[in-house]
Amino acid sequence: MLLNNNVTEFILLGLTQDPVKKKIVFAFFLLSYLGTLLGNTLIIVTIKTSRALGSPMYFFLFYLSLSDTWFSTSMAPRMIVDALLKNNTISFSDCIIQVFSFHFFGCLEVLILILMAIDRYVAICKPLHCMSIMNRWVCSVLVALAWVASCVHSSVQIFLTLRLPFCGPNVIDHYLCDLQPLLKLACTDTYVTNLLLVSNSGAICTVGFVMLMFSYVIILHSLRNHSTEGRKKALSTCISHIIVVILFFGPCIFIYTCPTATFPMDKMITVFYTFGTPLIYPLIYTLRNSEVKNAMRKLWSKKLISDDQR
Repeated sequence: MLLNNNVTEFILLGLTQDPVKKKIVFAFFLLSYLGTLLGNTLIIVTIKTSRALGSPMYFFLFYLSLSDTWFSTSMAPRMIVDALLKNNTISFSDCIIQVFSFHFFGCLEVLILILMAIDRYVAICKPLHCMSIMNRWVCSVLVALAWVASCVHSSVQIFLTLRLPFCGPNVIDHYLCDLQPLLKLACTDTYVTNLLLVSNSGAICTVGFVMLMFSYVIILHSLRNHSTEGRKKALSTCISHIIVVILFFGPCIFIYTCPTATFPMDKMITVFYTFGTPLIYPLIYTLRNSEVKNAMRKLWSKKLISDDQR
């Protein structure tokens, strides 16, 4: 419920006001978004069509790529268009929707990364019981719970934000609607609300990161008992996951564990995890994963053969 809200739209200052730099920003956003769509779509299609990629790890990777695609799509198209406009405005309702989708898919990504770590733990530490523990029904339920938890997280954020009065200032010093710059415009003391809102995200990022790193320490420790070939394969997969975790959680922890402080580099760090990491993920999971690369080659070969037969 909105309280004393006289603001109907916000003005986004973006990354820069310089016309030349805005064109560079436009090109960067556009190429990053197209690269994200291409890379994640390729992973989604490959996993969906390849019988060799039927393990729980690729089941979760499918939803991670799907989440990445939606995460980028919820923000990137508008930012690309805004980079070409002189005056960037966004309605109050669209701003709230953007905040919700931003945090929903961000939280979903965190939870899916945790599920992938759980799957790696079961596969490496309990290989004989892997298929019975992480069967398709269990994996589907875990993903469904991740969706529900993400919705609850974002709904709480939005509910607390909507109860704040916005009665005058409407200029957001950012290129998207996010909680920290938005709360600065509220016509009341937002310290407690800010702590509740951002600590929510900060806690998810920090606890998730600690859980993931702890689980990978256990996994890497258990690899001592595996054969050289098995150790090499498991190590390659785990390193890919650890790289992804550090790239995603590092910027998020920096942004959301300092609820009352802002830094000049905040916008650039946000650029990294909103555009950089979704673009890098497909490269990490394909270049470091022989099974995915082989499946992609087979998929491409089938396509070429079918095209030649027409």
